[in-house]
Amino acid sequence: MDTLVQQIINGLVLGSLYALVALGYTMVYGIINLINFAHGEVLMVGAMTCWSVMTFLAENVPQLAPAWAFAMGLIAAAFVCVLLNVAIEKLAYRPLRNAPKLAPLITAIGVSILLQTLAMIIFKPNYKSFPNPMPSAPMNILGAVITPTQVMILITTACLLLILMWVIHRTRLGRAMRATSENEQMASLMGIQPDRVISATFAIGAVLASVAGVMWAANFGTVHHAMGFLPGLKAFTAAVLGGIGNLPGAVLGGLCLGLIESVGSGYLGPLTGGVLGSQYSDIFAFLVLIGMLTLRPSGLLGERVAHRA
Repeated sequence: MDTLVQQIINGLVLGSLYALVALGYTMVYGIINLINFAHGEVLMVGAMTCWSVMTFLAENVPQLAPAWAFAMGLIAAAFVCVLLNVAIEKLAYRPLRNAPKLAPLITAIGVSILLQTLAMIIFKPNYKSFPNPMPSAPMNILGAVITPTQVMILITTACLLLILMWVIHRTRLGRAMRATSENEQMASLMGIQPDRVISATFAIGAVLASVAGVMWAANFGTVHHAMGFLPGLKAFTAAVLGGIGNLPGAVLGGLCLGLIESVGSGYLGPLTGGVLGSQYSDIFAFLVLIGMLTLRPSGLLGERVAHRA
């Protein structure tokens, strides 16, 4: 029982991070039908920016409390990621908006490789220790262990998801996003500026990815130039699992994928003598992707995005 509770806690924490990144994928796809494969690298840039700010403050303002340094690093990460993602949309994707679908897809992969290479040149390829401002003493819940960092991840994710749902369903920007998603040309005839809406969508996705990147770094304790590749792929898997283009589906897919990975590696490891232990947890994510694309391509909640004429 203790093992099950522990794996559920680990799965919820991991799934929360996947859900934040998956929302960026699914919002962009829902509006312009583009899979932004550079989104994982935005996560990496957010984590590296926060690490850089915290390291700078620790060296130059040692009297500053670690929590304040972390908060300033998180704000800087969100700002840099918003500028980066909006620039990517304007420079790389907008000129190809009416091109064949393969062109922006290849461009997204190219942007991903470019960002990863630039990060390797700027920050060097070695792993860096991420300073965690949270207390290290764990807490016990039903015999399982949860750290203050994991509690912070769960609370932050829940708050961000509630804010996002409020923005989508209760604000003018949200109505404009939903209208543009339904039919971009009709939305423009009604006074909505699709280019601004799409840029705002990329900006919101960047904020979520930057927070996910910082939380990921705080949870695992390291940052490096390639850290966004695998979480990006898994978040894409989560978006497909829940139903690409569907916001609740992205959250459900992220949580389900985190639980499948954590519980699967936690129980199959001992059963298979370590052959399918935690070091092979990635297997479960991509088995889920293959199975979902084969059995139910529309995802768990289906596709609620209207097909354009």
